[in-house]
Amino acid sequence: MTNLVILTGAGISAESGISTFRDDGGLWAKHRIEDVATPEGFARDPELVVNFYNERRAQAASVAPNTAHKALANLEAQHQGDLLLVTQNVDDLHERGGNPHVLHMHGALNSALCASCDHRWPAPMRMLVADSCPNCSAPMARPDIVWFGEMPYQMDRIERALSKADIFVAIGTSGNVYPAAGFVEMASHYGAHTIELNLEPSAVVSQFDETRFGKASETVPQWVSEILNK
Repeated sequence: MTNLVILTGAGISAESGISTFRDDGGLWAKHRIEDVATPEGFARDPELVVNFYNERRAQAASVAPNTAHKALANLEAQHQGDLLLVTQNVDDLHERGGNPHVLHMHGALNSALCASCDHRWPAPMRMLVADSCPNCSAPMARPDIVWFGEMPYQMDRIERALSKADIFVAIGTSGNVYPAAGFVEMASHYGAHTIELNLEPSAVVSQFDETRFGKASETVPQWVSEILNK
């Protein structure tokens, strides 16, 4: 049986209409990353940050999974070996597309986090700065998002899966954000065959054994079909 580790980035959700922080005219174009995606930005102006993620949550709820998300759900349902789907995305399009087990290494828009006791709970569509934690009652609610300067979630689990992977696939990732950009090097070190599926070459494209370029909605279903028909 083949063990798979799949990493997805902004490119897979962009085709559904989710704007990335590199898009012109999107939500990110209105704000500096330092203001809305760092602990320091939240400390300076929590209302700005909370409202920014309220907008992102509303945007994510307004779009639908595409054929790439659905192909990966089909792969998880039918694949006989181990499969770990890791996403850098904070939307829930993988889940709505049919993947029940998704590791959100950068957090999730539909989750709230208590900055006091680390309790998590489902985020309302519109969070407020004054929201209190249902566990400890502290008025310390924040979006459950891994901001720049914070440690991504479940890195130990990801590294264990990469050490056992036969195939590592990166889909729609820029290769600019670490530690995710280093996964291909780690997977190669452990002997995995590495594949990049992307609209255009990433910053770490030279480290992949195989590359395929085009829309995720086209390249991902084709690759999934190949894996399932082997």
